[in-house]
Amino acid sequence: MRSPINSLVAVIPVKDFDKASAWYATLLGREADLIPVDEVAEWQLAEGAWLQVSIDPERAGSTTVVIGVDDLEQQRQLCNDAGITLGDVQEYPGVIKMADICDPEGNKVSFVEDISEGN
Repeated sequence: MRSPINSLVAVIPVKDFDKASAWYATLLGREADLIPVDEVAEWQLAEGAWLQVSIDPERAGSTTVVIGVDDLEQQRQLCNDAGITLGDVQEYPGVIKMADICDPEGNKVSFVEDISEGN
C-alpha cells in the first residue's frame, strides 16, 4: 500500500520573527511565499516541501533542517553573494556533500548534495 503522505513542512522555531524571517529571505533569495497568520512565514522549496519560520521562544534554536540541492558549490556561491557564509564542505565519498550554517537563533540549516552513483 502506498503512503498517503503528500507534503512536508519543516518548522523553524524562533524568538525574533522579524529578524529571523529577514535572515531566511536573504538565505533563500526571496521573500516568503506565504504569510498565513501573524508571525508565521513560509517558503515553498519544492513541490510539496515548505520551510516555515514561526514564533516559539521555548524551542528557538533547537532545530536542524536539511535542504537538498542539485549543486552545493552553486548554493555556496548564492549564499556568499547574499553575505551569508556556509561552513566547510563535508564529503561522504559516493554519498553526499554537505555544508551547514546556523541562523541568528542557533537553528542549523544543512545544504546537502547527493553525489551517489546514478544521481
